[in-house]
Amino acid sequence: MKAVLASNNKHKLIEIKAMLSGKFEDILTLKDLGIEIEIEENGATFEENAYIKASTIAKMTGMPAIGDDSGICVLALNGEPNIYSARYAGEPCNDRNNNQKLLSKLHALESDGKSVDRTAYFQSVVVLCYPDGSYVSGSGRTYGKIIDEYRGSNGFGYDPLFLSDELGKTFGEAVMEEKNTISHRSRALKDLLEKIV
Repeated sequence: MKAVLASNNKHKLIEIKAMLSGKFEDILTLKDLGIEIEIEENGATFEENAYIKASTIAKMTGMPAIGDDSGICVLALNGEPNIYSARYAGEPCNDRNNNQKLLSKLHALESDGKSVDRTAYFQSVVVLCYPDGSYVSGSGRTYGKIIDEYRGSNGFGYDPLFLSDELGKTFGEAVMEEKNTISHRSRALKDLLEKIV
């Protein structure tokens, strides 16, 4: 059985293929199928957005579809950027601008010398939706803290600023094999795998 990833994000495809390769004969991208679509993610949670993506593509292709929504949540910012992580600094999506906005907001809280809790976690929800509308979902988290300096050139998004509690280095410094052992997406995929019949 083949499945399709409801995204063209090559980083996500690599992670998801590495984790789910044993369950599917192949995992295709929208590009592989010649599909160009901008799915409006108007859900209020990671799970709702992942389901919107997966169900839209499952209905469109008649194939099982995998939707993922993930982001970073910073305690000092009341959980921001949360579901808005990819577009935190506005359109078009820009990792550097998102990181700068995150740091600026933390610095504003610290401006009077106040100590701020920089604890953060990455949250991921992965939904596998079938053409008949049935679905299963998995979720995962990984904790760390936000640092001021960019470290490492691996990964994407907030990875260079996220100092992992478990790895003792940023996700930007971690090689994919290290990151995949403890990342939010790998945990969500493991959770999903346990539920796939």
